[in-house]
Amino acid sequence: MLRAYVVRRLLLFFPTLIGVSLIVFIILRIVPGDPAFIMLAGYEGEGSFTQDELDRVRRRLGLDAPIYVQYVKWIASAVQLDFGDSFFTNRPIWEEVRPRLPLTFQFAFMAIFLAIAFAVPMGIISATRQDTWIDYFLRIFAIIGLAMPTFWVGALLLLCLSLWFNWFPPLGYTAPWVDLKTNFIQLIFPAVALAYSTNAVAARMTRSQMLEVLREDYIRTAMAKGLLERVVVLRHALKNAALPVLTLFGVQFGFLLGGSVVIESVFSLPGIGRLLIFAINTRDFPMVQFLVMFIAFIFLTVNLLVDLLYGWLDPRIRYE
Repeated sequence: MLRAYVVRRLLLFFPTLIGVSLIVFIILRIVPGDPAFIMLAGYEGEGSFTQDELDRVRRRLGLDAPIYVQYVKWIASAVQLDFGDSFFTNRPIWEEVRPRLPLTFQFAFMAIFLAIAFAVPMGIISATRQDTWIDYFLRIFAIIGLAMPTFWVGALLLLCLSLWFNWFPPLGYTAPWVDLKTNFIQLIFPAVALAYSTNAVAARMTRSQMLEVLREDYIRTAMAKGLLERVVVLRHALKNAALPVLTLFGVQFGFLLGGSVVIESVFSLPGIGRLLIFAINTRDFPMVQFLVMFIAFIFLTVNLLVDLLYGWLDPRIRYE
């Protein structure tokens, strides 16, 4: 039964990727901006060129063909794991992306770890101290996190760090195996900014689930038997309340990768998010198409794994 479920999910997996690729491909070609024009005129549009030169560059980039022909050629190459070359560096897409992956993945994992580390205790404390001052404080903290856009959190944090602590974003990236301390200092503040909204969502869900579980009969029975509140909350209530939160983190991981696009730009981090912003601004079609597809692939994969883990943790779940 599990095998059949996985097969069905995989059968939906690839059509979803195809749908994402088609949407991105069409949007890139209907929005204003011509890659050939930008290459000849420059990003500021100050260069001069002739129409013949523009047509020649468009032919070289394959932009003179109908959109459906361009898409079929691109998807046929992508199936063979050939994603083409960047319009502006003429290097293979994967060679441009690969050096930036460690930063973005470490950045996203640090953010999800921080979100979990703070959201779960916040939700537990808020639920077990319902309608007290600490509950109100944590709820307000979470609501602010939901209301504040990620880019604004990053900009505000960067402003405070630079004014009060004389801290500025690094110009490069130091791998953890090269210098762990420098790597941590480089990424901890961007990770905090990225984790805030996810922390707020997870804390509110943890509180909601804990309140629901704490009202169950078996919890009241355990308390009546004289078990310590700490034991009842952590061993019995949290175990059942944490399952929906686990699913939430699977969904949020995809949003964290998307949020890294903004935070990497704010903190000048050389990851795939910043590369995506540059590719969009310069209309580097192959780069944008690959990065959006890559993020969609990670998002779908993580959610599939979380669904399988959910069933493993809760034997009551049946895959039909």
